Amino acid sequence: MSDPFENKLCVVTGAASGIGRAVALDLAARGASLALSDVNEEGLAETRAIIGDQSSNRIRTDRLDVADADQIERYAATIRESLGPADYVFNIAGLSRIGDFEHTPLSSFEKVMDVNFWGVVRMSKAFLPQLIETRGGLINIASIFGVIGVPGQAHYCASKFAVRGFSETLAQEMEAHGVRVTSVQPGGVATNIAKTAELDAVPPGFTSHEQTVKKFDKALRMDPAKAARIILAGAGKGKRRVMVGSDAMIASFIQRLLPQSYTRLLGLAIPKPKN
Repeated sequence: MSDPFENKLCVVTGAASGIGRAVALDLAARGASLALSDVNEEGLAETRAIIGDQSSNRIRTDRLDVADADQIERYAATIRESLGPADYVFNIAGLSRIGDFEHTPLSSFEKVMDVNFWGVVRMSKAFLPQLIETRGGLINIASIFGVIGVPGQAHYCASKFAVRGFSETLAQEMEAHGVRVTSVQPGGVATNIAKTAELDAVPPGFTSHEQTVKKFDKALRMDPAKAARIILAGAGKGKRRVMVGSDAMIASFIQRLLPQSYTRLLGLAIPKPKN
């Protein structure tokens, strides 16, 4: 059986690290052509170096800020001209910030939404004509924090809830065009997202930035390579929702079972300081 990504053009944002890098490496091993991007040029170059020179792959890397709408429009046109129409688009680029809503400035909230939500919307809009042409796949990375609410993560949760709702709606609209839209809900994947998260305010009950980050980072356990395999297995089958990790599946089940009181049962999994 042929691999669904072999000889397909796959566009991957956030490819400089974490899940984005892991997806890029896995796709390269499957013989996909790659258009890799990230705002972090150094990390992107590292990803390209790790892939190496595989003769079966056409690969280009570009610095791309998904918060820049004009840049995305130019990028989509450049990819079509240089590599042809995209078969798959993986919207993985994202960021996190930490802070309770009361003490978080609106500018920080807007920045998270601009990257995590509007970045996905902009990329989807720019590449949709290509995906309709190829009857391809759009894979948007949300989060288990797009299913459950978590104190200190109002901006991140809002952005990921929005990605999930957008993706599930678009999946229905694109069905007639043969475009498969997948919403991915990862649980705790061992990336640097907690370590690199900027602190808007120390949430109530915490004493420092270091303590706050340590608590959130402790929940990130899954190997990104394993997460990538799960994501690609689901995307290759055109699944509309892919849960990544037993923690994500358990949290989602409890939220659906007890939508008003799930936070009490999930209390041990949600980062909290010791008194």
